[in-house]
Amino acid sequence: MPSSIAPTGPDAPQALPLVIVGAGLAAWTVARELRKLDTQRSIVMLSGDSADFYAKPTLSNALAQKRSAAQLVTTPAAKMAETLQVQLLPHTLVRSLDTGARTLSYEDAAGQSHSLHYGDLVLATGADPIRLPMAGSAAAQVQSINHLQDLARFHEALGVAPKTVLVIGAGLIGCEFANDLLIGGYAVHVVDPSPRPLALLLPAGAGEQLQDALQAQGVVWHLGTTVQSLDADASSGRLQATLANGTSVQVDAVLSAVGLRANTALAGAAGIACERGVVVDAHVQTSAPHVYALGDCAQYASAGARVLPYVMPIMNAAKALAATLAGQPTELVFPLMPVAVKTPALPIVVAAPHPAQSGQWSQDEGLEAGAGGVWRFIDGAGQQRGFVLTGKQTARRMELAKTTLL
Repeated sequence: MPSSIAPTGPDAPQALPLVIVGAGLAAWTVARELRKLDTQRSIVMLSGDSADFYAKPTLSNALAQKRSAAQLVTTPAAKMAETLQVQLLPHTLVRSLDTGARTLSYEDAAGQSHSLHYGDLVLATGADPIRLPMAGSAAAQVQSINHLQDLARFHEALGVAPKTVLVIGAGLIGCEFANDLLIGGYAVHVVDPSPRPLALLLPAGAGEQLQDALQAQGVVWHLGTTVQSLDADASSGRLQATLANGTSVQVDAVLSAVGLRANTALAGAAGIACERGVVVDAHVQTSAPHVYALGDCAQYASAGARVLPYVMPIMNAAKALAATLAGQPTELVFPLMPVAVKTPALPIVVAAPHPAQSGQWSQDEGLEAGAGGVWRFIDGAGQQRGFVLTGKQTARRMELAKTTLL
């Protein structure tokens, strides 16, 4: 028989728990921020994994830090739950939501079904790696890294260096993993249909600097093409990737890093408005009363209907949401949030303009050779709306931030 944690009805929200679905940075930060304002509200957190706390950005530089997946955990889940007075339900699968009755159904680690009433619900369901279709007998061996368990499996399958890794995707995550693998002693090939790395994020000159810097460290670029098939090579025991341009590359492992897609399945099935992510308003509320969303799964009205899969947006959204949940309705206002790209071969800081912002990139002249570069995004009125700093110029992050309009 299904059980229910909270037998009371949904007419008194404060008598019912705040329920958080997810246990990543977004989920734990909401709990932490709420506890600063309200020490009494009951909080229940449901997680599909162990819910241990770690910094997700460290997944892409674990080799450089000489840390295993287990060593990336900064606080065990039990300690987080105890400190923040959270009832944690790990290894739990949320099956469905009924936003009218304010209930959710879930399956626990033993496979038993339960229902749970909530006063308010926070969806922090994150995002899933995009997997591109691929032909070949070894296509199923392509791996993605989005959680600690993924990293542990990848490192175990890869084994010790020297080995050769093919990275699919030359975006932010792909370049970070490529640089990390180089530092770990692996040979790295990177495939991407774009003409240069980070083509959607950086002006051409900055992308070319990164391409040259990683190539100097050992990356072999295959730009302007894609992987058509991946097959096992019986004679060598390795994998053979065939590219659309006719090139064949023998490797020991393939890592897909072509981007993330917001996990909207649970919200969408409940009738909550979803587009590129779960649509939330300026108070981080979804289209359903008493249901909120933040983190990689959310599409923020406060960011011009963008999905922002970065740490700083999560921290800002969690703080505003906690105030709202504590009875102090607070609109989310994002500040300028520059992103540091973790590529030691060429450090980069990006404050990207809004995708709908008209204007063009302009590069500062007169910098010494090897000193890095400065690019400013200038709108039609001559106002700076974004910037990119590379190399030594990343030290000017605060200076450029002060002169950039949102």
